[in-house]
Amino acid sequence: MSEPWPVELRLADGGRRLHVTFDTGEALALDAEYLRVESPSAEVKGHGPGQEQLVWGKSKVSIRTLEPVGSYAVRIIFDDGHSTGLYTWPYLLKLGRGHDGIWQAYLGKLEQAGLGRG
Repeated sequence: MSEPWPVELRLADGGRRLHVTFDTGEALALDAEYLRVESPSAEVKGHGPGQEQLVWGKSKVSIRTLEPVGSYAVRIIFDDGHSTGLYTWPYLLKLGRGHDGIWQAYLGKLEQAGLGRG
């Protein structure tokens, strides 16, 4: 069985949300802030375990544009200048399916660090 494949990527709410529809019928609505703080870039994820960086203060970030990367990913360019994350289709699916747990873990890390979403 093949992996789900995106059939539509569409920006909404002035770039504050990305809608992704897969060929399975699964539809995701991912906030720009969530995508920004969970960027798969080395700047955020590091180059290995334990090197992750906590990104904060992105509650007002928007997506400026989407750029296809081959047939396997999309580069999301945010209005804060971040543009180095390549969001593969499996990664977008993971972010959508695991949203609640991933987001709660992120909020917990912010609280522990004494930081806000601001």
